[in-house]
Amino acid sequence: MFKPKTIFFEKDIENYELGKELMQKFESVPKVQIESHNNIEELRKSENKQFLNLKQNLIIGVRKTHKYVENHKVSDYLVPYTSSGCSAACMYCYLVCNYNKCSYLRLFVNREQMLEKIIKTAQKSDRNLTFEIGSNSDLILENTITGNLPWTIENFKNTKNGMLTFPTKFDMVDSILNIDHQGKVIARVSVNPEEIINQIEFGTSRLDGRINAINKLKDAGYKVGLLIAPVVMVENWKNLYLELIKQLQSKLSEKVKKEVFFEVIFMTYSYVHTKINEEAFPNAINLYSKDQMTGRGKGKYMYKNELRKDGESFIREQLSKFFPNNKILYVV
Repeated sequence: MFKPKTIFFEKDIENYELGKELMQKFESVPKVQIESHNNIEELRKSENKQFLNLKQNLIIGVRKTHKYVENHKVSDYLVPYTSSGCSAACMYCYLVCNYNKCSYLRLFVNREQMLEKIIKTAQKSDRNLTFEIGSNSDLILENTITGNLPWTIENFKNTKNGMLTFPTKFDMVDSILNIDHQGKVIARVSVNPEEIINQIEFGTSRLDGRINAINKLKDAGYKVGLLIAPVVMVENWKNLYLELIKQLQSKLSEKVKKEVFFEVIFMTYSYVHTKINEEAFPNAINLYSKDQMTGRGKGKYMYKNELRKDGESFIREQLSKFFPNNKILYVV
């Protein structure tokens, strides 16, 4: 379990059961009371090279924004839920919008309020709705601290017209394997070649661990998906991703291979990432490539269109070869 160096907390968390539990669990950890989890002056003044040190902090607050965002991939809505940010340090992470605001793990203790809104939205609908509850964090990682996933699934499982989904890069799934989830949860595991994980996805589970996790989840009756994400066009990337797909075909259980679907996401990057990574990871691989990338808005980069099209064709061809009966939901 993650043990924080310092806890920054809003006073209102003491009005919630989870807030009290967390304060008791981390009784021996130094604490700093704050006005808002969105504006911690002490952390905002930190330099880029302190990025990993910031990751050792834990922020506990009350989520005040509950706006749903329509989505047309696996889910119908992206839903603000019980955490934001992460204690891992993937060099491309889209949550690093502003390193001294979004990099560290923030926990929100008003889970009853958030889940109640999801349930009410589902029950009012005349069709089945799927809610993405893990777009702002990794809920398998968060769960090792809060126990929120078993709580969420148990309290949601009888909801009419509702499904929950979340992605993860972690393999600590045992606590949700014996839950009567009523088929209401789609668990999606993000994978990358082992070389990419080792060089770029610092602090996450190894590839074999992730594959074992999705096999366990399927054995437990969960609906499952795989994200090949993000595709990073390092040198020799085609060979790396071909080997990844071969490993998946070899190591995934027959149950998984019978129904798993794929999502494919190519890496996007930004000026903010570049500056943080230069100072926080001076010996790491440089993910920015002037030859490969082009602008996609202020300070953001994506792979050039011709490279991106070639990459999509290659990934689709290999998945169709090794997983001919499985859907590719989208490639972006």
